[in-house]
Amino acid sequence: MTAIIDAPTEIRKGEELNISRLEAFLNDQINELSGPIEVKQFPSGFSNLTYQIAAGHRKLILRRPPFGTKAKSAHDMAREFTILQAIYSVFPYCPKPYVYSDDTSVIGSSFYVMEKLEGIILRKNLPDGLSFTPKQAKTLSQSYLDIQLQLHSIDYRSIGLENFGKPQGYVKRQIDGWSKRYRNAKTPDAPDFQEAMAWLNERQPSDCEKPGIIHNDYKLDNLVLDPENPTKIIGVLDWEMATIGDPLMDLGSSLAYWIQKSDSPEMLAMRTLPTHIEGFLTREELVERYLEKSGLTIGQFDFYLVFGIFRLAAIAQQIYYRYFHRQTRDKRFASLIFAVWILEAAAKKIIQKD
Repeated sequence: MTAIIDAPTEIRKGEELNISRLEAFLNDQINELSGPIEVKQFPSGFSNLTYQIAAGHRKLILRRPPFGTKAKSAHDMAREFTILQAIYSVFPYCPKPYVYSDDTSVIGSSFYVMEKLEGIILRKNLPDGLSFTPKQAKTLSQSYLDIQLQLHSIDYRSIGLENFGKPQGYVKRQIDGWSKRYRNAKTPDAPDFQEAMAWLNERQPSDCEKPGIIHNDYKLDNLVLDPENPTKIIGVLDWEMATIGDPLMDLGSSLAYWIQKSDSPEMLAMRTLPTHIEGFLTREELVERYLEKSGLTIGQFDFYLVFGIFRLAAIAQQIYYRYFHRQTRDKRFASLIFAVWILEAAAKKIIQKD
């Protein structure tokens, strides 16, 4: 079973940490931890960098911002650590946070350390040795949706997060904010996305009556599956963009990643998750299940899905901007410009149908 569990590799060139300073810091801050430590890096992901720290038989996870220029409000380690601390006791899928530091003398940036959840993380294709029957795929996709709804349903005020976000005006701020980010990150080879931005601005709904904790990056490769029962979700990772806001916006963002077998060849070519395999619920079925279980009523979901697609394109463009301007050497980022064009076409298709 170990072959299908995400494994760290050697640290990428240019993304090394100061091991001696980190070791001294951890030995001082975390009880029952003693060096020497071994540090490796998880190769996947396009945003914050994730490292595994091994100290004897104990394994921890360190998260830090990417190297190079980054968006001013992005990669906020303090926010990510704060929400982990708040929801750890009420949401059983949250990894235990240990320590946060903004002392840049340790590794050159702010960072935090949490427990490692040992399990399977799905990527573009199922790993060798793992398969899902249609029934198992359906069970996993139902659990995926139900856990997201469980997060949205937490009474955020009762755990001290009443000031963690501003639910009033959330939708408008998202449309304005992501439009600004996209324009600022646009490169000469990127689409303008003007039609989608105008459409979203004209059709934005009023504030949600039941705001909640939203993850803002809830997708299959941010979930940890039980190695003994891969249809069971045991963890939710990557909380850097979590806030208090409209749960339907969060669902729309999630479904932008959810490529299904009926999608265009271009969308299927850019998928990063195995949600196209037989048995996984469709986006329409996931929305129907969410609305039924939450009791929410809406006219149509198109607005939220177009927002999710545009937001995903803006995230990809921001990362590609760093590669285009040689702020990162990671060659994975070179192909993101093609994803941005494909996402613009997908958004236009929904808009024109509407």
